[in-house]
Amino acid sequence: MLSLILNSNKLNRIIIMKISILIALFALSLTASAQEKYNGLNSNLGNLFLMSDAKSRSISPENYTGDKGKGGMATLEEGNARKAARNLGQGWKVNPYAIIQPGEIFTMAEIDASGNIQHIWMTPTGNWRYSIFRIYWDDETEPSVECPVGDFFGMGWGEYAHLNSLAVCVNPGSAFNSYWQMPFRKKCKITMENIGTKVMKLYYQIDYCETEVPENAAYFHAQFRHASPNKYKEPYTIIDGIKGKGQYVGTYLAWQVNNNGWWGEGEIKFYMDGDTDFPTICGTGTEDYFCGSYDFDTRTKNAAGVTETHYTEFNTPYCGMHQVIRGDGHYRVMQRFGLYRWHIVDPIRFEKDLKVTIQDLGWNADRTYLPQKSDISSVAFWYQQEPHNPFPKIMSREELEIH
Repeated sequence: MLSLILNSNKLNRIIIMKISILIALFALSLTASAQEKYNGLNSNLGNLFLMSDAKSRSISPENYTGDKGKGGMATLEEGNARKAARNLGQGWKVNPYAIIQPGEIFTMAEIDASGNIQHIWMTPTGNWRYSIFRIYWDDETEPSVECPVGDFFGMGWGEYAHLNSLAVCVNPGSAFNSYWQMPFRKKCKITMENIGTKVMKLYYQIDYCETEVPENAAYFHAQFRHASPNKYKEPYTIIDGIKGKGQYVGTYLAWQVNNNGWWGEGEIKFYMDGDTDFPTICGTGTEDYFCGSYDFDTRTKNAAGVTETHYTEFNTPYCGMHQVIRGDGHYRVMQRFGLYRWHIVDPIRFEKDLKVTIQDLGWNADRTYLPQKSDISSVAFWYQQEPHNPFPKIMSREELEIH
């Protein structure tokens, strides 16, 4: 009996010792994990206190290369604002903007390093549809981003509307801001093409860090499409021909209604990984996809006490209808809308391919659906592994013009 008790105690001591060792190893692993080098990516309020070896850099017309200690060096002989700075000289806002001639493709940034674009700010002059914004990753010859600059920032109708979201902000008077994270491994090239007939003035700043990029980081993409009008009884194609693995992260639509009545009954559909006739993800209506309801309407009483119904603009971190152009009853007769939906917490993940469409659908007087012929422009935003399929050729200036 005594032998049994002693053996039992010995067994318990062994078990306790093994458990203690496991707890100690687990604690060591947690400590090692907490001390892993932070690469400076994905900055947020929860990790701003972490130290990193990432190098902060910024490119603007005052430092075209982003090199350390090279900002504000333009002289009065070369600066675009030399007349305004003539009494102060070098270092006093001598070259705060770039000038882009008609037909010119201007290189805004060319970075030879591994890193991440964290923020882009700009305020372009002229017709925003005539300024084509492009981004190339690593050694690409085909752009991964190609879009009229206004549409990229949710200003597809060529006029200012306040847009306040996590990914894109447009602030008074025409300050375009992008917070999409854009990692690259070897090189980043950003250009602006002026396809208009007038000189363009461009103030801009591209904030980035040079750091190691993890193996599972995909590349940012954005593609513009336009139908004027959309084909009768055909869904509007937001994106097609995406091949590879990635995640869809956002939609911007500039929608012009060419008929009376409510226009947003159409369903958005995500065809992924071999879907043919029927999609894996199917929405229930246009305003539903943009996280609104019942035609984006609110009802209020006017000064006479009569209840009126109106479209209601709204901005939220992930979705909004930030722009409603109601027309003036004279020459500006069309109703036009700007809408965005960012899939930041709910990305649409695909393994092999992706196609996204939305139905152009309203109501007939007999309460049956009306296939419409709206004027629709869109920008699709996604991340994917490279290489990507080449984009369709972007439209001519005449086809891009807003009428």
